[in-house]
Amino acid sequence: MKYIMVIYQGPALERQAALTEEEQKQVYADYQGINQTPGVTPMPPMGLPENATTVRVEGGKTLTTDGPFVGMKEAIGGLFVLEAEDIDAAIEVAARVPAARYGGAVEIRPSEVYW
Repeated sequence: MKYIMVIYQGPALERQAALTEEEQKQVYADYQGINQTPGVTPMPPMGLPENATTVRVEGGKTLTTDGPFVGMKEAIGGLFVLEAEDIDAAIEVAARVPAARYGGAVEIRPSEVYW
């Protein structure tokens, strides 16, 4: 089964910035380790939420807003696809995401095809 893993940063970026250089290197290594896990398809890193542009279409008119769709606390920090046997295996990988340890969260959704 394929799962989409959505990483929410929450306060994780600020907490990680306060870590020692050695601890920050470990966070980077942890993300690299996840990217190299069999079954993981990493996505390119996302930019900071404050650099986002949100697009809506209302009444046929395109509207843009600076910033992310959700509040900064809930901003998405990244995502990846995981091929795993079941939800328990997906949870094990999600628990390794540093953001989850530093105040963020990882949302797991089964992949669905609509086309």
